[in-house]
Amino acid sequence: MINQVRRPSLALSRRVVIKVGSALLSRSAGGLATDRIDSICSQINRLLTEGVQVALVSSGAVAAGMGRLGISTRPTELHQLQAAAAVGQMGLVEAYERAFSFHERKTAMILLTHEDLADRHRYLNARTTLTRLLDMGVVPVINENDTVATEEIRFGDNDTLASLVVNLLQADLMIILTDTDGLHEEDPKLNPSAALVEIAQVTDQVLDGMARSSAGELGRGGMHTKLEAARRAARSGANTLIANGEEEHVLTRAISDENIGTLLVASVTPMAARKGWIAGQLKPQGDLYLDAGATLMIRDKGVSLLPVGVTRVVGSFSRGDVVRCLDSKGHIFAQGLVNYDSHEIEKLMGAATEEIFSLLGYAAEPELIHRDNLALFD
Repeated sequence: MINQVRRPSLALSRRVVIKVGSALLSRSAGGLATDRIDSICSQINRLLTEGVQVALVSSGAVAAGMGRLGISTRPTELHQLQAAAAVGQMGLVEAYERAFSFHERKTAMILLTHEDLADRHRYLNARTTLTRLLDMGVVPVINENDTVATEEIRFGDNDTLASLVVNLLQADLMIILTDTDGLHEEDPKLNPSAALVEIAQVTDQVLDGMARSSAGELGRGGMHTKLEAARRAARSGANTLIANGEEEHVLTRAISDENIGTLLVASVTPMAARKGWIAGQLKPQGDLYLDAGATLMIRDKGVSLLPVGVTRVVGSFSRGDVVRCLDSKGHIFAQGLVNYDSHEIEKLMGAATEEIFSLLGYAAEPELIHRDNLALFD
């Protein structure tokens, strides 16, 4: 039996990752279902006008390539899949570009491999690029780089990729659009009257026995991978909605808090999860000593750490490492994820934000530690 769960408001979501599966984008006769793409892009445009930032993780490259190449059965050999993906990626990009341009929206194609998110510097670069695109109102269309990924570095399916993008972007919500209404208590293909799970705590172990549906013919991920992806997204505090992409206006209805699909609820908020993770890192890579003004503003006002407030740098660390913040008496009062290497911060100490570029030759971020990446200690 699934425990009762209070339903959170999806209308409060400000950053959303939407994953669209191959089954929704593929025509039975081959090629892309451009009418479905048009509908999805129209709904995303509506979300954008309401102030919601959207990153789109889209399958369909292999299916599109199969249609262009006249292949009726999904290839099983890696190089055949990569060839189909290379051909199909062109059609997929073209379809999204055309659909979003109708609404005067700019798009960007982002191809990722597991190595991009496993390597710290590439991870940070990917996060910075994607965040900038969202801030500019551009819709990133993200897919696994099937043309170069080897079996050892594949995500395995775009459900997994979408959950990692959620973590990357600190999103509030992940929406997985598929060709079923959501997670059912039994496989609906075997039992058409199986009850739909409308809402559940994502960690509820009862769900494991329900997620047994097999992968689709054109895709790699079944309901089990969607549940695992939801649990991965929940680690950073994001809720997950699994819904039928064939439903009319499914995205806008979901964000309007209509009871649709299966909502898997995380136990913490995105910000609480992130702050908890930062505070729990027991091996910071270095220390930053701050003057009284910076200490007061961070501790009492919750602002970001700027270069002007730093008086001393201790240790050798890199961008993205966790470092401690100490006051003038040496008391540790916070720690966070730093945006610059230690030798760069030594050059920036006491400087104004507008001087970063002239001192370093580039400016990655205006702050040394953003307030969202800074956890305070009692």
